[in-house]
Amino acid sequence: MTRYFWTRFSFAAVLATGLLSATADAQPLADVARKEDARRKQQGKPVKVYTNDSLSPTTPSTLTPAAPAPGAAATPAPASPEPSKPATDARPEPEKGEKYWKERVAAARAELERSKTFAAALESRIGALTLDFVNRDDPAQRAVVEQNRQKAVAELERVQRDIAAQTKAVSDIEEEGRKAGVPAGWLR
Repeated sequence: MTRYFWTRFSFAAVLATGLLSATADAQPLADVARKEDARRKQQGKPVKVYTNDSLSPTTPSTLTPAAPAPGAAATPAPASPEPSKPATDARPEPEKGEKYWKERVAAARAELERSKTFAAALESRIGALTLDFVNRDDPAQRAVVEQNRQKAVAELERVQRDIAAQTKAVSDIEEEGRKAGVPAGWLR
C-alpha cells in the first residue's frame, strides 16, 4: 500500500508542477505577444528581406541600365518621319580590363560547375530510385517511384542541355577575349 501511495503521490506532484509551470509561462508569453503586436503596428512599412535569390551574383551582361534621375528632363522623340535607328545602349561600355575578363569568365565557369554538381546529384538520385524501384513489390509504390525517377531523368536531360550551353558560353568568352587581344592569363 505504501508503494501505491508514493507512486500516485509522485505522479500528482509531477502533474501539478507541470501545470503550474505552464500557467506561469503563459502569462509572460501573452505579454510578449502583445508587445510584439504593438511594435509591428508602430513600425509601419515592412522591412526588406534579403534571400539567396536576391543576392545572386550578376554578370555584366545581365545588368540593367540605371533609371534616370527624377529631376532629369525627358528628351522628346524627333517629329520627323525618318525611319527609326536601332536602339543603342546609352551606357558607356565598361573598361574591359583584367578584372572585367577574370570576373566574366569566373562567373561563367562557376555556373557551369554548379550545373555539373547538380547533374551528378541527379544521377545519384536516379540510381537510388532505380534501386528502390527494383526492390519494391507493391505495384502502387513502384508506380510512384517510377514517376519520381522519370522526373529526375527529365531534369537531368535539361541540366545536360544547360551544361552544353554553359560550356559553349565559356568557350565563346575565351574566343571573344582572344579576338580582343586579351592576355591568356586573364581568362584562366
